[in-house]
Amino acid sequence: MKVLLVNGSPHAKGCTYTALFEVAKTLNKEGIETELFWIGNKPIGGCIGCRKCAETGNCVFDDVVNQFRRKAMDADGFVFGSPVHYAGVTGNMTAFMDRVFYSELKGNANQVFYLKPAAAVISARRAGTTATFDQLNKYFAIQEMPIVSSRYWNMVHGTSPDEVLQDSEGMYTMRVLARNMAWLLHSMEAGRKAGIPLPEKEAPVSTNFIR
Repeated sequence: MKVLLVNGSPHAKGCTYTALFEVAKTLNKEGIETELFWIGNKPIGGCIGCRKCAETGNCVFDDVVNQFRRKAMDADGFVFGSPVHYAGVTGNMTAFMDRVFYSELKGNANQVFYLKPAAAVISARRAGTTATFDQLNKYFAIQEMPIVSSRYWNMVHGTSPDEVLQDSEGMYTMRVLARNMAWLLHSMEAGRKAGIPLPEKEAPVSTNFIR
């Protein structure tokens, strides 16, 4: 089993990476393979709603979004991390998430997220963490992904990796999150081996409150 951890920070080895790496280390101890995926610091354009991804399974803009989707096909769980920018997810990470998840909502036959556990990890100097945490969790909830929790909200504090490592409660929260993720993945694998079927799929209903 494998968990893909996504670093949405413009810094490859900053505070968000430090938190994700703590999660990855603990997952490895629990027998789960991990890979850290950095979205980079080049500009990522937002979704233009062309809906071509629903036909092809790929975004028309062939960049880091498509690179991630190819890796995501083989992942069993996900952790998406972002620093706080103005009490929200970074601009690049927001564009990345919008485009990655949009095709999943538009009937793409090659869905990669359905019923795969996911979690959000947030890093901040001081505040804005809960709003950012809420923003990321909405992506998982809309795609029927079990949301993995920890003992507290999944956040760390500090202005440098060294300071994040001094956040003993934050590091503890990352380890608990990883162990909970591993337990859920092992439980789901046991369920599959026991022949427990997936939930019945019902055709989606989409309205605009008028029709």
